[in-house]
Amino acid sequence: MARQGRTHAQPRRTSNQRRLAAAVAGLKGTVQFDAPLKDYTSFRIGGPADVLVEPADIDDVVCLVRQTRAQKLPLFVVGGTNLLIRDKGIRGVVVSLGRLRAIKEEPGAVLYAEGGVGMPTLIGYAIRHSLAGLEWAAGIPGTVAGCVVMNAGTRLGEMKDSVKAVRLVNMQGEIVDLPVSEIPFAYRRATLPPGIVVGVWLQLKAGVRAEIEKVVKDYLHYRRDTQPLTLPSAGCVFKNPPKDSAGRVIDSAGLKGAQVGDAQVSDKHANFIVNRGQASAKDVLALIRKVRAAVTRKTGVKLELELKVVGQA
Repeated sequence: MARQGRTHAQPRRTSNQRRLAAAVAGLKGTVQFDAPLKDYTSFRIGGPADVLVEPADIDDVVCLVRQTRAQKLPLFVVGGTNLLIRDKGIRGVVVSLGRLRAIKEEPGAVLYAEGGVGMPTLIGYAIRHSLAGLEWAAGIPGTVAGCVVMNAGTRLGEMKDSVKAVRLVNMQGEIVDLPVSEIPFAYRRATLPPGIVVGVWLQLKAGVRAEIEKVVKDYLHYRRDTQPLTLPSAGCVFKNPPKDSAGRVIDSAGLKGAQVGDAQVSDKHANFIVNRGQASAKDVLALIRKVRAAVTRKTGVKLELELKVVGQA
């Protein structure tokens, strides 16, 4: 008798697909293959990840790091605001810490926040508990982890002013706690060992709730008046030149409103590029080149990117 063939044969997995599946096997969190990343960036721009993982907890992060390392796959964390993902996305494993959202108060006006806590959520918690020290971050939409990695800041202060210690899962899958004295901070950058920031201790101070709320509200009003907060953006695109403002230099070169596709230099603040609807990473990068060239030609200033660009073109 002839053998009956399989009528619903599954396509054979490639070697890379098998490695990706092994890297995420057994995780408690959510796993999506070929996942679009635009909803995980403040720019609302970005191609797909080979696989996107939202770990359920820190143990999940440890497991994911170890399995990804065993499969020799690249690992990338999304979560900051100053990020542009190119249109063909990111190869390997992409991690969002959105489910790591615990906050707890410790003695001595210290808050511990897991890496996926949004800064607006953390500021709200601090206000309710009459803790001062995070007012500088009013209006920053990124996560705690992202703000540490990029040493996020405003004219009122920056992340290094608040950090007491950082909890990291290193690339061997070990949990390491680093005091702030072991973390070199610079302008919009923290030099950390390779790994994933999963928690941060913040040294705050007891304050008066009404006074803290007033500072936050006043600064939010200032940001709304001076920055394009109603359109998707990645915050400031360029670092400020020495003793000057990138926004002022770009404005002086006549570039407010300059546009490539749906990417536009903001009319409100020239150091912001906004997504007017369907902007691609290609549009943004073309506009960045246009701004840089014009500023250098007209003012002699060479602008340095604050924006982090990742992924495949």
